Amino acid sequence: MSSGSQTMLMFKLSCLKKLLKLHLNVCAHGFSVHKNVVYGSPNYSFLKEATEAPKISFYDYIVVGGGAAGIPLATTLSETYSVLLLERGGSPYGNPDITNLANFGNYFFNPSQESPAELFMSDDGVGNARPRVLGGGSSINAGLYTRDDKKFFDEAKLTDEKLVNASYEFIEKCMVFEPVIGEWQSAWKGAFVEAGVTPDAGFTYDYVRGTKVGGTTFDKNGRRHTTADMLEYADPLRLSVFIHATVGKVLFTTKGRTKPMAYGVVFEDALGNKHRAFLKGGRNDEIILSAGPMGSPQLLMLSGIGPKDQLEALDITVVLDQPLVGQDMADNPLNVLFVPSPIPVEQSVVQVVADLDGGLIEPIGNINLVLGSPSDYQGFSYEKGGYVILKIDGPVSTGELKLRSTNPKDCPSVKFNYYKEPEDLQNCINGINIVRKAIDSKAFANFKYDNMTSQDIIDLTVKLPMYMPIHANTSTSMEQFCKDTVRTVWQTHGGCVIGKVVDNDYKVLGVDALRVVDRSTLLSTPANVIMLGRYMGVTIQTKRLASEKSESGFWFSS
Repeated sequence: MSSGSQTMLMFKLSCLKKLLKLHLNVCAHGFSVHKNVVYGSPNYSFLKEATEAPKISFYDYIVVGGGAAGIPLATTLSETYSVLLLERGGSPYGNPDITNLANFGNYFFNPSQESPAELFMSDDGVGNARPRVLGGGSSINAGLYTRDDKKFFDEAKLTDEKLVNASYEFIEKCMVFEPVIGEWQSAWKGAFVEAGVTPDAGFTYDYVRGTKVGGTTFDKNGRRHTTADMLEYADPLRLSVFIHATVGKVLFTTKGRTKPMAYGVVFEDALGNKHRAFLKGGRNDEIILSAGPMGSPQLLMLSGIGPKDQLEALDITVVLDQPLVGQDMADNPLNVLFVPSPIPVEQSVVQVVADLDGGLIEPIGNINLVLGSPSDYQGFSYEKGGYVILKIDGPVSTGELKLRSTNPKDCPSVKFNYYKEPEDLQNCINGINIVRKAIDSKAFANFKYDNMTSQDIIDLTVKLPMYMPIHANTSTSMEQFCKDTVRTVWQTHGGCVIGKVVDNDYKVLGVDALRVVDRSTLLSTPANVIMLGRYMGVTIQTKRLASEKSESGFWFSS
């Protein structure tokens, strides 16, 4: 065989190996990940403090945001290319408030800079929080796992059904478990069905309308698993992850180009030292923002992409006048009822889900969700009782995000306009009425005081101290109850919406070498943004490998 033929053969085999790895290397080490996280923190050689980052470095891909989408995205890309992943928060490992189910929610009451949840107040007057930790929302949410419906696939422009399913399977083998259902959760399951939320779908990961038991990211020992566990599958020689790394701006060049091209980022470590990371200069190199619905539009504006008048008011050099950055901001409204019980309740986060037309109902048991003192529960106890949560899907009501300053550590200003649209308010009323029926059902009888009506429960709830401000102490109607007790379920989305700020491939319109892959691109919160990260990682990598193969002049059949 000639040397030329040998070279061609070696190239074909190399490309084939890379493509096969994309589709076959799905959680090959699934057991080791579960074992590592349950019995100790994984030892990732590539995970370091940003203070250890070089002053200048070069990569094929730079991913900003080590959250639910950013980690599977960076992990996947590292199978073939050099990747830098920058996370402004710390590690979830070793933090009992994150890892232990018993401490769920403590971080929502922790205002310190080291909290994995950055607390802020929206312009609506409702307290909120955004993730500030490796793993993002998967490190601080209630752990419910479910697949999405077709509506999400259409909205997110995910056209490869096989890859969607493979991406879900990747997640499920890595960090998802079947929950152990206790009496409290079982009672709610029966109560929802009795209240008319049918069919009873049993346990399933699939999206279904009705009542079901979903998956959970808490294992049988009450230990949380997050997307940070997926770093087990990264190539340690190709991936660099820096925590406590705050990105201040994306760098652009216009030299010799018809439109701006992203070529690097500037980030700051915990000591305030500046670092610069650049793309290597390959034709397919990219910067990908996965900083979430608050962080991605904020970073675009700080980098000069956004409404011209806002940027100029803060003396930010305008790279691209894009008035739709920061628009279509939304947050799924949440209303809760505290339901006291005459008997003890098992400790549990969300396991049972009642899926309605326009909302979800989810119970939580034996957790001091509002961190109230014993007297705050007015003669009752959170240990004998729990919360039933109603969250509105969508929603139709939207608002706007604006910069407060040029400091990337300052949370931007945002208004969500909760319940501005009548459709959202009606969905809340319908959901509360279902909850009241469920409370009065036979299936729930053991957990309800005989002399306590659902109205008594509503009146009790509005007097509880909440992390978010109380708007009223009494309720005269369901409409008023929804408005007066609106909270957040920490499911924000919008700000960089598909078709307005990014195209169907999540590339930022009007510039080159820049994408946004997270919930900021969507008009509704997906059940599973982790899948989006994995899906896009495989898609980007597959297309690039095909492009490089084509450019080389070789062809082979896979």
